[in-house]
Amino acid sequence: MRVVVTGARGKVGRAAVGALVQSGHEVVATDLVRPAFERPDPGAPHYIQADLTDAGDTLAVVRGADAVVHCAAIPEPTGNTAHTVFRTNLTMTFNCVEAAVRWGVKRFVNLSSETAPGFFFAERPFAPDYLPVDEEHPLRPQDPYALSKVFGEQLMDAAVRRSDIRAISVRPCWVQWEGSIEWNLGPQVRDRSVRTPNVHSYIDVYDLADALVACVESDLEGHEVLYIASPDTVGNHDFVALVREVYGLDVPIRPLERPDASGISCAKAARLIGYAPKRSWRDYLDPDGHLLPEVRERLAAWGGDGPRYHS
Repeated sequence: MRVVVTGARGKVGRAAVGALVQSGHEVVATDLVRPAFERPDPGAPHYIQADLTDAGDTLAVVRGADAVVHCAAIPEPTGNTAHTVFRTNLTMTFNCVEAAVRWGVKRFVNLSSETAPGFFFAERPFAPDYLPVDEEHPLRPQDPYALSKVFGEQLMDAAVRRSDIRAISVRPCWVQWEGSIEWNLGPQVRDRSVRTPNVHSYIDVYDLADALVACVESDLEGHEVLYIASPDTVGNHDFVALVREVYGLDVPIRPLERPDASGISCAKAARLIGYAPKRSWRDYLDPDGHLLPEVRERLAAWGGDGPRYHS
């Protein structure tokens, strides 16, 4: 298929482009970064600079696509003003899905967020209703980022009501790659008391990219929402002990597939798209939470400018 990937120079977008190319798809990559004017690398996908808050740019980029993988977004609410986060994210998503509907695109894969339930960046903190969190958990967003993602999912609902497009909204967990995992997850490997809102959960960017390919190739009808996370906790700590002793949460804990289970259930993704992650934090970090020598060498070899998909 001809697949447009937005946010293609970002962490998730880079990996998604690589996975789609390796899967045999024709990829058109787009982002705000200026294109290079030198000879492209052999096999590199076509790149177009575009501002997706502009409807004309978006219509031009999406034209001729069979599928859109919409990764472009301001990725969290604390580094920009609230109105900028909300306006940018929601406008881009609206323009992309509007263009997809008008051009008759068959499949839209929307990058939503694990923050949709609302307890990640809440000004008035609250606990989840139960753990592990799944797609049935109520949504109570407070911050502009989570709000933009919840409204983005509603745009998918509207699109399938008014057209023949099929949509999947993916809610990734905290995304990690070679250049981020030691800094982000290393402290939790060494010390289980280092807390995160998702209860020690994470996702490898290349497993996420594989899931996005599966979504593009899926024949699911309508609009489905899927969480994507790794099956284990950071550090492989006992999940019940984490919830009760480290996080101090007195919430119901639903049946676990393993003692060190993630705080996010991916059972629905496994059932609907065959989601089966192949990677773990242990492929990158030693028991002290530091990069393995071979990972450090791999990162240095390509300059560490972003993920490079490898199957």
